Amino acid sequence: MDVFDKDKRSKIMRSVRGENTGPELRVRKILHAAGYRFRLHRKDLPGSPDIFLPKHRIAVLVHGCFWHGHACRRAKLPETRTGFWALKISKNIERDKAVVSALAAQGIRSVVLWQCEISPDAVLNALSELLDSA
Repeated sequence: MDVFDKDKRSKIMRSVRGENTGPELRVRKILHAAGYRFRLHRKDLPGSPDIFLPKHRIAVLVHGCFWHGHACRRAKLPETRTGFWALKISKNIERDKAVVSALAAQGIRSVVLWQCEISPDAVLNALSELLDSA
């Protein structure tokens, strides 16, 4: 059972941001401190990647664990309306796969960073692996 009443839960869910989220801001700070320059939310690219490094043609997708269905404790489905949420999350996962494929079709490599795994080392290692594989 939810700890909040229906109106309070509705207010909380409406306030969830799509851009400039906390995890996204942390990743941007890490990349900027490491000397990377980037563009934000490029609407002309598939999926409007959170961060785009034009010099390297890399899209950085910062995924919230709940919204994108990560296999961690933060991604636990709510106890109410489980059918709705399971369908919503599965559609998000399918959309994420389509976005990565569409970016690849344009010659843009992607790196997915999960909310629960964001740290300076994790972010820079993921980016380094992608840059080294080029």
